Amino acid sequence: MISKEKTRELEKMARQLRRHIIEMTCAAVSGHPGGALSAADMVAALYFYKLRYNSQDPSWPERDRFVMSKGHAAPVLYAALAEAGYFPKKYLKTLRQLGSSLQGHVDMLSVPGIEMSTGSLGQGLSAANGMALAARIDKKDYHVYCMLGDGECQEGQVWEAAMTSAHHRLDNLTVMVDRNKYQIDGKVEDIKNIEPFALKWKAFGFNVLSCDGHNMKAIIEALDRATDFKGKPTVIICDTVKGKGVSFMEENPLSYHGKAPTPEEEKKALEQLCHIEEFKI
Repeated sequence: MISKEKTRELEKMARQLRRHIIEMTCAAVSGHPGGALSAADMVAALYFYKLRYNSQDPSWPERDRFVMSKGHAAPVLYAALAEAGYFPKKYLKTLRQLGSSLQGHVDMLSVPGIEMSTGSLGQGLSAANGMALAARIDKKDYHVYCMLGDGECQEGQVWEAAMTSAHHRLDNLTVMVDRNKYQIDGKVEDIKNIEPFALKWKAFGFNVLSCDGHNMKAIIEALDRATDFKGKPTVIICDTVKGKGVSFMEENPLSYHGKAPTPEEEKKALEQLCHIEEFKI
């Protein structure tokens, strides 16, 4: 069981990731802050509790793999990689700048620690399947994690990949869904309803877990249950809020799907993200 001290440390890291997201997208005057903010708690739990990796040796064969299938949420992944030591944190503010390797969507050839280039939605789970199958063939014990968006789950390839995961009983694979209920065009339920969502994953052969995607203790417990489960792949449906942590983004999620805050909004957002005394990590 995770300690209260470790949980608090992870919560502080999630806030730090959110601050990076705001600062990066504001420096670029571009990017996708909303869906990056909604995923920050899950990414913090992965990189600073669950994943096995070596930032000084990104190609370490025994490392766990993480595929950010919702590749436009690049800012939160870049922030985690910088905090984990893959590259200097000061480099984060070069996001989307000419000559920077921090592209608007993640690119495995330009940044250490990225396992798969993504951004064309729906493809990440297929790649994660391949990694999980490779681990079995190579007799390796690493685990593969893949993060999907709920809007992304309108893509047919996601469900083809899900059938493959279940067919091969890939219990070394865990899918996390950032269920923030919005995509670029509006509410997921209005554009193409994906309900009954949990039952779909169950019907496709997955072990299905659900949790509050902003409750660190709940996320950790779900991740531990997922990696302990044998015989099927697991999906964790994480209930989240787009723009989480920044009030005006939470209230108007569509406006900040792919738009950076203004300088005035940046100041307000950062103030909201550092109101807790023990913020410093």
